[in-house]
Amino acid sequence: MKDAIKFALNISNRAVLSVIDEMSDAATTFPTPNGGCHPLWVLGHLTLVEGIIPAALFAEKNPAAEWQQYFGENSQPVADARAYPPFAEVREKYLQLREQNLNLLESLSEADLDKPTLAPPKGREREFATYGQSFLVLALHQTMHRGNLTDARRAAGRTALATQAS
Repeated sequence: MKDAIKFALNISNRAVLSVIDEMSDAATTFPTPNGGCHPLWVLGHLTLVEGIIPAALFAEKNPAAEWQQYFGENSQPVADARAYPPFAEVREKYLQLREQNLNLLESLSEADLDKPTLAPPKGREREFATYGQSFLVLALHQTMHRGNLTDARRAAGRTALATQAS
C-alpha cells in the first residue's frame, strides 16, 4: 500500500507541476469565462492541503495556515496576482511541504497507514480517517485540480495537452 501511495503522489505531482510551471507567466488565467480556480490559486490551495497532512495526523498547526484567506476552501480566486503571495514563494512552500510529506510517508510502516488520525479536518473526517487515507486523498485531490490547470492553459490560448506531440 505504501508503494502505491508513493506512486500516486509522485505521478500526480508531476502532472500538476508540469502545467503549473508552464503557466507561471499566466498564473491568474481563469479556466472559464465565468472564473474558476486559476493556476496560482490552485498551487496555493494544494500547498494548504499539503499542510493538512501533519495537522491531521499529529494535530499540529498547518504550516501554510497563514494562507487560508487566499487559498482556503471558501476563498474566491481573483485575477490580481498582487492580491496573493508571490508565485515563486508559493511554489517553494509547496515543494517544501511535499518533500516533508514524502519523507513522513517513507518513515511510516505499512501498519502505520491504518492508524487513525488525531485531528482530521472538520467535515472531512471520513476522507482523513487514517494515515493512509490522508496520503491517498492528497494525491487524488491534486489530480482533481489538474483539470482547472489544463482548462486555464487552454483559456490562455495554449495547445491542449492531449493534442501536443509527444
